[in-house]
Amino acid sequence: MDSIDEAIIRCVLADGRSTYAEIGKAAGLSAPAAKRRLDRLVATGAIRGFTAIIDPQALAWQTEAFVEVFCRGNPTPAELRQALEGVPEVIEACTVSGAADAVVHMLARSISHLEQAIQRVRATAPIERTESVIVLSRLIDRPRL
Repeated sequence: MDSIDEAIIRCVLADGRSTYAEIGKAAGLSAPAAKRRLDRLVATGAIRGFTAIIDPQALAWQTEAFVEVFCRGNPTPAELRQALEGVPEVIEACTVSGAADAVVHMLARSISHLEQAIQRVRATAPIERTESVIVLSRLIDRPRL
């Protein structure tokens, strides 16, 4: 990956619907050259796909929380993933170092909806308990590289 590839990635991160001409301008290439480079980034897996980014506020899912998950025993990451996949309010989950086994990012319509979703998380094996913090405001929300 070189600086041209990075410029292409920055461009499509900012707007996944950028034209090849716009991508080329951002990377200092012609539109056909930008297409070839973008196609190569997709073929090699550096770019895994293109997606719409939905504003949760537009769907009235305005309650956000980070939930630490503590498990019984020593479940594998695959077991944790399987336990959490069935809860649609879980939008991201990561195993972590420290006291918790995982941290889960959750999104819900309201506090009561969040509470119900957390109860469903707690009801799945091998989860023993959770500790939650509710997001009050987002300070930085950057696209991921």
